[in-house]
Amino acid sequence: MPNDVKAILSVITLLVGIAIAYWESSIGKGHLFWLVIGLSIFAVIAMWVFPEAQATKKDLAQKRGK
Repeated sequence: MPNDVKAILSVITLLVGIAIAYWESSIGKGHLFWLVIGLSIFAVIAMWVFPEAQATKKDLAQKRGK
């Protein structure tokens, strides 16, 4: 995934996480605030740290039975 796409997706993920965390807090479930924030941050870090799975030509050929 290109870095600019990852950056935009990271910002969207954090904004949605913050919005949901504040919503959880506003309806009286304040204990979920930090859980949602933590999961959002974990998702962004994981997206940047772990590479995408990519198939090689050899893998595709074996899958087709050649």
